Amino acid sequence: QVQLVESGGGLVQAGGSLRLSCAASGSTFLINEMGWYRQAPGEQRELVAVIGSGGFTNYADPVKGRFTISRDNRKGTVYLQMSSLKPEDTAVYYCNVRWGASRAHYWGQGTQVTVSS
Repeated sequence: QVQLVESGGGLVQAGGSLRLSCAASGSTFLINEMGWYRQAPGEQRELVAVIGSGGFTNYADPVKGRFTISRDNRKGTVYLQMSSLKPEDTAVYYCNVRWGASRAHYWGQGTQVTVSS
């Protein structure tokens, strides 16, 4: 089992930057992939970025070139650096990990990102 605590969300003007952090605790040595999802009002939750234990990364097309995902295994933390933010990036952002032999999904509580035009 793991617990995830997110921070770094807030209100920012279009073109600005934010860095989201997600700190994992518990059996962190059993974490495989770590990633970020987002969900706008009335829309389906979607993958934003993922990073594997070996360092591979994958990004959704709308954020490629603007967002960077990274992880610090010593601290058990995953980050999402967001630059050149657009109003369409406004959503609740959720930390996600794949855990254990079952590769179960575990979720953070979510942090609100609002980008004004």
